[in-house]
Amino acid sequence: MVFRLFFPSPNVYKGAMKRSVKEIAELLQAPMTGDEAVEVTAIASVESARAGDLVFVEDEDNFATALNSSASAIICGHAQTAPACKPVIICEQPRLAFARAAEFISPGQGHEPGVHQTAVIHPAVRVAENVTVEAYVTIENNAEIGRATRIGAGSRIGANVHIGDHCNLAPNVTIYPGVRIGNRVIVHAGAVLGSDGFGYVRDAKTGRYVKFPQVGRLEIEDDVEIGANSTVDRGALDVTRIGRGTKIDNLVHLGHNVHIGEDVVIAAQTGLSGSAVIEDGVVIAGQVGIADHVRIESGAILGAQCGVPTKKVIRGKGTIFWGTPARPIREYLKELAMVARLAKKG
Repeated sequence: MVFRLFFPSPNVYKGAMKRSVKEIAELLQAPMTGDEAVEVTAIASVESARAGDLVFVEDEDNFATALNSSASAIICGHAQTAPACKPVIICEQPRLAFARAAEFISPGQGHEPGVHQTAVIHPAVRVAENVTVEAYVTIENNAEIGRATRIGAGSRIGANVHIGDHCNLAPNVTIYPGVRIGNRVIVHAGAVLGSDGFGYVRDAKTGRYVKFPQVGRLEIEDDVEIGANSTVDRGALDVTRIGRGTKIDNLVHLGHNVHIGEDVVIAAQTGLSGSAVIEDGVVIAGQVGIADHVRIESGAILGAQCGVPTKKVIRGKGTIFWGTPARPIREYLKELAMVARLAKKG
């Protein structure tokens, strides 16, 4: 292990940028009214807005409140019939437009490139330009850190880990050896990626358990976000994979050999057992329990506290499932109504 010190670039990101309303409208490819030269430097809610802030409203009822706020510009979802007293950008999906504008105004996290003097980095580690490595980070043999990536304080990066460009790892993230992470991935504090799966073989003669080999891989594709204190196991013999654009909340556990598709959303305290497959566009609410070898097909929606038993297949794009075992919510509500009627008769 050696200490390696990188000195900050002179072009350090210092904060939000001034953007004219015209620039934002052009980015969003949206029409606007009012003074296009007005500049904004931050985003805010309507209630907390100050001069220089950009706000958004989704319905006409709140538009007057936004006009009367201190905000300098507004994104809204409907055309104006009369001239407004401040610039207005008109978008069909104002919340989405606001999120894109926010990234345009504040394109980075403001982390100063360089490696803290307390970080310990193996000499065989490959570190690209404009990387930030904070205090007490450890990076082991043959790891690779992509451009403009941040490794938060106290994090530990195992041997042969690949982390792509523009990733942001918060403090105290642990990444086991061999994990591959794509570009623009966000990992929040305390997450553990690539740990052993929960796999054991029971000896029928003695009743004792023998650990099954956990020597597979974990691959995380581009634009994934993983919440604080979440854990993702590597494959037992093959691979655990999280698809592009998937968003995982805090306190979620993904077992070994799980395959998550693209643009999946998983809310807090959900657990997926080994070899579960979640296809593209699935939405999983909080505290859902998914057993091993389950398949959730594209576009299905699992409501809070659903339970899905072993080898069950859930299908129905846009269909909401509820209860344990999970079934379509209409069926679930009919059963509840029947139970209520029986209780009255009793």
